[in-house]
Formats: sequence, structure tokens, C-alpha cells
Amino acid sequence: MKTQPNPTVDEIEGKYWQWRGYNVHYISAGTPHPQRPPLLLVHGFGASTDHWRKNVAGLSGEFQVFAIDLLGFGRSEKPGITYSGELWRDQLHDFITEVIGQPAVLAGNSLGGYAALCVAAQRSNSAVGLVLLNSAGPFSDSKPKPDAKPSRKRLSGMLQSLARQKWAIWLVFQNTRRKSVIRKTLEKVYVDRSAVTDRLVDEIYRPSGDRGAFGVFASIFSTPQGEKVDILLQQLACPLLMLWGEGDPWINARERGKKFRQFYPQLTECYLDAGHCPHDEIPDRVNGLIREWIAQNWSLD
Repeated sequence: MKTQPNPTVDEIEGKYWQWRGYNVHYISAGTPHPQRPPLLLVHGFGASTDHWRKNVAGLSGEFQVFAIDLLGFGRSEKPGITYSGELWRDQLHDFITEVIGQPAVLAGNSLGGYAALCVAAQRSNSAVGLVLLNSAGPFSDSKPKPDAKPSRKRLSGMLQSLARQKWAIWLVFQNTRRKSVIRKTLEKVYVDRSAVTDRLVDEIYRPSGDRGAFGVFASIFSTPQGEKVDILLQQLACPLLMLWGEGDPWINARERGKKFRQFYPQLTECYLDAGHCPHDEIPDRVNGLIREWIAQNWSLD
């Protein structure tokens, strides 16, 4: 596989694309290749294109690579609308159609993984492959939960009622966006704490001060769950690579991986010594696995 010189992280300049009247930020690097699909990288909740900088720099010598800020995140506009997997599915589909100009391999982390799965499953003409890294999204609950005790039901009802109060969501938002809290959260979900740098904290903190950021947070906080992952997997028809950071305290990687295999047994998977964001924590390893998987599924010169 022939390579081109990779740009440094800070040489990659951002661009803007108009979607439904809103400014959407993205970055791109590398050149189109006749035998290699372009890559579209999709960040998780609270993150942005910045979270993929190591991967864009590391992969763009061999592929045309794009990373995008979902509407409501990063440097993209944050309008007062309802946010959902369906919204981001359509945003990614239209971006591939209008900007990339050909079907792509989508790679998504956490929330971005769920949005990418929605595209690959429900807008299949935009996706030739899918890479999910500690992907989020609900599965159908096949086993009914036993009835909770009356006291627990009352407590649950009170918490749900509180969660609908705008002032309560505002307090949660203000606490969550503090740099000290961002750092502590990252240190919990990264196995290698040395990867939690001041730059990473600043990259996550900065968009939270943008106009409309609280409205986005509040909308996502109250948005109903989207289509179930098992339903989406039954609609999927492209190669799937699952990369799991086993040190993720938010996801039981082995248990969740078993569910994905149940509904899409032809997937390829790899379990890594990393946390919730393996692409940022161990980028060289992740970049290498993506290269190998693409080489196995596409004829590359």
C-alpha cells in the first residue's frame, strides 16, 4: 500500500459546510484513491473532530480521511432543535453525498458509533464499511425486569421528574463542563492517564461555552432512545469491524460484544488494552487495525 507524507496535526485546517441552513465543521486530509474507500470519522458525546486528530494524521497518507463535528458539537452550529440519532444519520448521509461524493467507511466512537451505525443500516448507499469503537446505543430488552419495590419506584419517579426540570439540567451542565470534572471523567475512562493532557481537556471544554451548548445538552438529556441496535444490525449489509477498549468502565465490552455477534456474526472484532476512547488513547494500534481490516476487505494497490 503506497503512502503519502502525513500532515502534522496542526497543519490540518477546518472547513465549513452548510447543512439545512446551519454551519457544520469538518476537516479533511489525504487524496482520493481509486482502490481505497474514503474514511469518515465521527466523534462521541461532548467531543469533536479534535478527538480524531491523531487518526487523521496517521491515516491520511494512505486514505482520504474526513472527520466531522455533529450538529450541536465541536465547532458546528448549536441551534435550538431536537437532537437525535436520526438527525445525525441524515447529516452524515448528506455529507457523504454532497462533500465526499462517494460511499465511505464510517468509523464512530460512542455516540458517534451509534450515528454511524444508523447511516450504514438505514442509508446503506452511503456506507461501504463500518468501524465501531466502544459504540453506544440501546439493545432491545428481551428479558422483562422484575417489578421494583414501591420505594424504589417512587425514587425513580422523583429522579425522572427532576431530570425534566430545566434548572436541574442547567446545574448538571454547569458542573459537567468544569475543566476539573472533565479531567476526572477522562481519567476514569482512559486506562493510560498520561493520555489525558491539558490539550485534550481544553478541546472538550471549549465547545461547552458556545452559544446554544446548554440547549443541545438539555435536548439530548431528554430525547427518547432511537432505533434499537439489534434492529439496525439486522438491516446492516456491509463489513463491520468492532474495536473494544476493555478498560471502559461505562461499557462491559465482552458482554456487549457478544450481543453484537448475536445479531451480526460475520463481524470482525478486537479487544484492546484501552478505555472508552481507544482511537485517542492508543491511536497507532487503532490506525493499524483499521488499515489491516480495509486491506482484507478491499483490493488495495
